[in-house]
Amino acid sequence: MANILKKDDYQTIMQELGLANQVFQQKYKGESPDRQPVHTVYGGANLYSSDVVQKMGRASLQNFKTYAPNFAVLGRLLDHPNASDLPSDDEAIKALESSLMNMSDKDRKNAPHWLSFTVYNKIIAKLEAEPIEDFRIDFEDGFGNRPDDEEDATAVNAAQEVALGMKNKTLSPFIGIRIKPFTEDLKLRGLRTLDIFLTTLVGLTGGKLPDNFVVMLPKVTIPDQITALRKIFEVLEYKLNLPYMSLKMETMVEATQAIMDKDGKNPLMSFVDASNGRLIAAHFGTYDYTASCNITAKYQTMGHDVCDFAHHMTKVALGNTGIMLSDGATNVMPVPKHRGDALTPEQIKENFESVHNAWRIAYDHTMHSLINGFYQGWDLHPGQLSMRYAAVYTFFLDSYKEAANRLSHFMDKSATATLTSDIFDDAATGQGLLNYFLRALNCGAISEEEVLATGLTLEEIQWRSFYKILANRKGWNH
Repeated sequence: MANILKKDDYQTIMQELGLANQVFQQKYKGESPDRQPVHTVYGGANLYSSDVVQKMGRASLQNFKTYAPNFAVLGRLLDHPNASDLPSDDEAIKALESSLMNMSDKDRKNAPHWLSFTVYNKIIAKLEAEPIEDFRIDFEDGFGNRPDDEEDATAVNAAQEVALGMKNKTLSPFIGIRIKPFTEDLKLRGLRTLDIFLTTLVGLTGGKLPDNFVVMLPKVTIPDQITALRKIFEVLEYKLNLPYMSLKMETMVEATQAIMDKDGKNPLMSFVDASNGRLIAAHFGTYDYTASCNITAKYQTMGHDVCDFAHHMTKVALGNTGIMLSDGATNVMPVPKHRGDALTPEQIKENFESVHNAWRIAYDHTMHSLINGFYQGWDLHPGQLSMRYAAVYTFFLDSYKEAANRLSHFMDKSATATLTSDIFDDAATGQGLLNYFLRALNCGAISEEEVLATGLTLEEIQWRSFYKILANRKGWNH
């Protein structure tokens, strides 16, 4: 074929385009393959202790086993597939449980009630082994405005407890603190708490921070607040002999100005730029945001349309940047109406109804977040943990068989594909399936063996690029 263009005709043009592409790719580098926690638990700094994970885990497990004493109760509550056929008689439930337990994995996955059975047992295992994935020690709304000497003392105590948790290996895999916002009236208080906490902590640990430690800055409205925190980080790293860039931050999307600024633009990317690589996540603040939209208290819920608008704007602004996104919290707590040992049958029934109602709300909110691409959210109470995992496991497991078949089909089709064939008409769907398997694996919904059953390797899943997998397998070069 004739080729009229010579290298001299396009070399400069392509070099300029290459530089522009590199700048774009550096900013929009795609989702991180690193593990993202499925939730963040918030607790007032005044209540924090080094063993809070274990305490909340035990409380959550007791709450779950009390109000979901078997998988049939859970399946009916969550309206799992074939839930209407689940037995209610204790002996029949035990017989079904024994039957499912003795099946092979393959046979169990084809059984009518495998989803309820599997989710129920995964929840118990999770609450026993790792009930909390991420914890935020809260010096803001969960702590309130207190005298300076009290917040100073609390910052010292919280740092001491974190140091003890590091020593005893009782911390959650991800952990951090939320300081007060850098608004004009609270910026010095937020700064002082951060200084006292970090100075105390590294003094006790020999200059070490917990794994996956982060500082959350709430109520951010202008990039200057992010810039200020970044500069403070640089000073603290220098004075505390911490490695450069070891301090990371999160921002909160909880004001309308975080979605649209005075110029009618979405400012979230300017927040990322202001952090100079330190901002790793953006969390949605349901109740502050709805309040900023003048929504009255009765209707301040995660399912409100204004929240969905903010979510979509956030995803559009930060898509493919590697910034992890988190939804907010459900404020209906799964607690019984009546306490005590001598409860009447009617009171026991009311307790079940109260907890189950709160569970359904939390479950529905989490499923709504997952469907809309928010794979992390907030939990505020031990009783909410079980429904967090119920939703996450149901979301991924209910789609596993179809996703595995579809991905295997894509890979089989790619074996005969050429660079110009119509395989790439389906590339976006293939990419979505890859994202599903990586997230399902990272959250524990599926095992490595279940990933390998698709015909992909773990390395290929981690690449997070359907095109890269095909190019590598076919040896395509450019």
